[in-house]
Amino acid sequence: MLRFLICCLFCVFFIGTAVAQPPKSQLYVFDVRVGDTLVTLTNPRYLSGFNTNGYNDHPHWADNNVLFASVATPDMAQPDIYRFDLANTTRTRLTQTKSGEYSPKKMGDGSRFSAVRQQFTDRDTVLRLWEFPADLSDNGRPVFATTNGIGYYEWLNNNQLALFLVGNPNTLVLASANGESPRTLATNTGRTFTRLTNGNLVYVDKSTTPWQLTERNLYRLDESPRVIAPMLAGTEDFVVLPDGSYLAGGDTKLYRLDPTGASPAWREVVDLGFYGLRRISRLAFDGRGQLALVAQN
Repeated sequence: MLRFLICCLFCVFFIGTAVAQPPKSQLYVFDVRVGDTLVTLTNPRYLSGFNTNGYNDHPHWADNNVLFASVATPDMAQPDIYRFDLANTTRTRLTQTKSGEYSPKKMGDGSRFSAVRQQFTDRDTVLRLWEFPADLSDNGRPVFATTNGIGYYEWLNNNQLALFLVGNPNTLVLASANGESPRTLATNTGRTFTRLTNGNLVYVDKSTTPWQLTERNLYRLDESPRVIAPMLAGTEDFVVLPDGSYLAGGDTKLYRLDPTGASPAWREVVDLGFYGLRRISRLAFDGRGQLALVAQN
């Protein structure tokens, strides 16, 4: 089993109705090389060796060698945000609150970062998006004055966001941090969505069987979404590679989808069962050659 221990610099689905220990998960990083038909993973690094029985999830690249993640050790009721510096093999705990922080993301030039904060008020669960200074000079503030129920999000620019609002059904909306009313993009979508280089938003439509990888033009909201291809069974997490292809996990394996073909289909590219990994879920690609992934072992 891989064990790359990250030294300390300073000494799921998470939506629920009561405080509970998040599910156990592990965090890994690989170097990845993308070819015409092959995806090669090398140089495996095991980031959660300090927390093998805890929760390590929601990876997000803040820089080439800096990874954010949501972490809860077994003695914590809810996760805090950690920063892993792979170049210096260090980790830093960025938040330490009674609330739970999830889905950390770099904001703008990196002087601030954001995260979904989960708070419990009596029997109610409040999910709000917060922003924090990267230098931890203050305790942060909510991004929206009133909007809550935010399960997941994606910064589209310094002001606009795509938000996954928890409800029945869940809703994917286009929102502005300046307080404009959100505009609905889709309902019953997956938790992963991202903006493509053409400006469109890609997400998983879960209102159909099988689920569909779907693209939406954010500049022409009157146009119908375009279905790219069916998703792997039960999979809602994916990343976009530099050549425009998609990578997703299914149990021990990674699969790749080339959307340019006449009949796009997912094809197996690597089996990580060799390393004891299984139930691969969230992925994060740094855009240059490193892939972070969440799995169980």
